[in-house]
Amino acid sequence: RRPQPLRGGRRHYLPLWNNDDPYGDMWVAEKPPARVDVDVSRLTSLGHLEMTWRSRVHFQPLLVRVLHKSRLRYYGKPDKKLDMPYQAYFEVADGSGMMSMVLWNSLCPEWYNSMKVGTVLLLEQYAVKNSYPFKTQPTPGDSQMKRFATIEISLNVRDPPTKISIIPEDMVKPEWGLPEVKYRFITRSELDALPNNHSCDVIGLVTFVGRAERARKREHGEDFWLYRWVHAIDGTSDQPFILELFATSQPDVFEHIHPMTYLVCTQMRVVRDITENPSKTIYLTTSNESQIFITGWHKGQPYIKDTKVKNFIQWIKTQREADQMKKTVIGGYYPFPRPPDNFLRYCKNSKVESILKAIGEMGSEIEDLHYREHKRIAIQGIISAIRYISCSSMAEDASGVEPAQVQCLKISPVVHIAIKGRAWLRQGPCRHSGWKRPSNWSKSSDDFPLHNEFQHEDFVQDRNGQAVSESLQYCADQDGMNEIPEPEETGRTCDSWQSDLWTQVKDKLMKYLHHSTVFPESIPRKFDYVHKDLLMQLYNLHAAVHQPKDHSSDKNISEFKSASGLGHYEVTVLGINHDVAIDVAFLPLFCPDTHLFQTEDIQNDTLLSCMSCISACQQKASSTGGLHGMFPLSSETVKAAMDLDGKHVVCILDICHLGDDKVEVFLSKIYTTVEPDVLDPV
Repeated sequence: RRPQPLRGGRRHYLPLWNNDDPYGDMWVAEKPPARVDVDVSRLTSLGHLEMTWRSRVHFQPLLVRVLHKSRLRYYGKPDKKLDMPYQAYFEVADGSGMMSMVLWNSLCPEWYNSMKVGTVLLLEQYAVKNSYPFKTQPTPGDSQMKRFATIEISLNVRDPPTKISIIPEDMVKPEWGLPEVKYRFITRSELDALPNNHSCDVIGLVTFVGRAERARKREHGEDFWLYRWVHAIDGTSDQPFILELFATSQPDVFEHIHPMTYLVCTQMRVVRDITENPSKTIYLTTSNESQIFITGWHKGQPYIKDTKVKNFIQWIKTQREADQMKKTVIGGYYPFPRPPDNFLRYCKNSKVESILKAIGEMGSEIEDLHYREHKRIAIQGIISAIRYISCSSMAEDASGVEPAQVQCLKISPVVHIAIKGRAWLRQGPCRHSGWKRPSNWSKSSDDFPLHNEFQHEDFVQDRNGQAVSESLQYCADQDGMNEIPEPEETGRTCDSWQSDLWTQVKDKLMKYLHHSTVFPESIPRKFDYVHKDLLMQLYNLHAAVHQPKDHSSDKNISEFKSASGLGHYEVTVLGINHDVAIDVAFLPLFCPDTHLFQTEDIQNDTLLSCMSCISACQQKASSTGGLHGMFPLSSETVKAAMDLDGKHVVCILDICHLGDDKVEVFLSKIYTTVEPDVLDPV
């Protein structure tokens, strides 16, 4: 007998981190196909059903093919005692058209996993009801197919007890006239021309997988969306597909997405805002009817016959796995989508009751976070201090050790500026960064081997990338810098800047919150195929039940090579009443060979752009074996900070609970007041 909850009169457990996934052994993995004789003379069509359903109590059998499948919906309430309050709807079709079909309650655990897209069903003893008017509608692959939208087929365990049979594909006869599943695949080169909310399907080679995060469905609710970000390439563009993947009630697929797998996503929606910035990065997000598939799940899927899928497979055959492995990244903080350029638009897009939070409220906001919950919060204040923290200091900070002496770096008079009046630079003993370039190793690899499942087996660890975006306007030429003489009177810029106001009030604060620690979990890592299982475990959510260790690696997350820059910035935001302050982190993320984090994404944010560009130069210098540190707080950064001195700004913060007592707080955007009550980006 299956274990049941001890309290509450319930007959099942919910999944630990969301309510949308099938969880527990009551969910049947797959029902065997039925070897039944289909009597075509007894069948009715969807078109005939729509015309006659009101005059009938009992309906003739239906023979249909599943074209679309929604994620599960849990509609249980604490005050309602329903055994299995689940619902899922499907779009099914025959030769006359397409209609919605709803699977209810205890039939969901029995049949949901078996009713796949493409499955042929024989339905008997079903009910017909008026269609629910507010449910989402998938976009059919065949635009000419007729949709019967006024009614829906209802499958339930009683009233009446539905009889369901799965017909094996080898028994399906052409004379039955069942439509084939059709898709709307696009290539990355076609994406930029598509309008907002356009529905499409995509296939690509995964180059980046973000950690699994959660977001509340309602501001004060206890139900969460589970999602992660993914990048995939298809060879038709230099840019990847950027995919926001919400859990689609396919936990075995969602938890096993990793770089170098072949990913198919169906019924994705284009997200773009051409009114704000037509060139802004476009991304795709899942819909209620999306399905995702990775290597190991493609065999037998209807899309393998699609022309663009075949073209992708042909492109994969021309690629060397070692070349693609160089582009792979997993986990860490992912600052996307960027906040809008205009604060008023940010307010319009926000779904919370109160847009601006007081700095003093940040403590309670952080305490209220659930595990892996991500929030975006706006606070108002004054940028009062900036400090650069090197990688070595960052590691010691996160481990609880007293931070090492913060790096102070020597630069040429060409880039030195005199700071007078509103700000000053703190000087400290200069030392070289402890950062060392990791040694490279490679393993020879042939072209991608293509099996039935287009699986791959060989792998090569990444090498350091050399390319840096030409848009880094603040970067000095590396060779040119090496040729600049350094006289004894060389000017110095060090690791920090602070305003005069900060020096006056920092010892008189009523509350000072410190949330600038960057934890190892926040750093994107280069993907290592040898430790694939460990990396997937680290960036998925904690398992709901104890699972025996299925990997032999004992590596710590910090031992995997970072895919971002060489350090981060601590930014101090002072409250507008000068009595509270908070330290937050700004993490410059720059991966030139993955197109993962581009400095162009924040080019309208002068201060953050300066810090990002200088960090990109640092990374280039390190990867090419040049200077290990290059003016972490550059003249441009200091000037941008001075331009904000004393001004009221709104800072957009990304906060996420990483587990235990670790909460990351990252600065994502700065808006400044240009005119009364009008906030624009810095």
